[in-house]
Amino acid sequence: MTPILEFDDVVKSFGAGVTEVRALRGVSFTVEPGELVAIMGPSGCGKSTLLHLAGGLEQPSAGSIRVEGRELAGLDLATQRELRRDAVGYVFQRLNLIPSLTAIENVMLPLELAGVRSGDARHSAMEALERVDLHEQLDRYPDDFSGGQQQRIAIARAIVGRRKLLLADEPTGSLDTANADEIIALLASLPREHHTAVVLVTHEPRFAAWADRVIFLRDGRVVDETVPAGAAR
Repeated sequence: MTPILEFDDVVKSFGAGVTEVRALRGVSFTVEPGELVAIMGPSGCGKSTLLHLAGGLEQPSAGSIRVEGRELAGLDLATQRELRRDAVGYVFQRLNLIPSLTAIENVMLPLELAGVRSGDARHSAMEALERVDLHEQLDRYPDDFSGGQQQRIAIARAIVGRRKLLLADEPTGSLDTANADEIIALLASLPREHHTAVVLVTHEPRFAAWADRVIFLRDGRVVDETVPAGAAR
């Protein structure tokens, strides 16, 4: 089976000469379909840069990144955008929900931007919202929902359609303990129930315990990889 995500000796630098900052230094790892991988490490170790590269939002300075077996650097810009739109979803601490759109309209938006007909987009959005256990009052606006419910809307937007890779950057950072636990349990259910691969950046060991594997970064390098003992799920 082809890995959903592959990093091969990836380097990412910002600036040049004396101002150069090397955020990633020869990072290699793979993520299989239906796998939950947690990325941990101190602030500034390169975790968010890794996610940006995984989603094609930035290009590596060296090395190879493949999504569904396709080398990102070998794709033209239009094909890269299509791959990001169809295969990769993002969930960030700042949800970036559009306040003037209802919950279901927020989830429909990526499909409509891809040219999917409104009726079909609404049907797919309803399916995605059901997967995150939101079933009612979906024509309300984001501010009418709790923080945990807003994060569920953001997750639904990230998985709507055929996306098989979900990148989550500290998705519980703005939530209280109860809502944070629910969101991590939801993310952990996606690989089991829908075969969606999840890459989760977190500072919390108790959230990383849900993962199939934990990759530790320090100073832009992979320094360890473990399988959690007694995983919460």
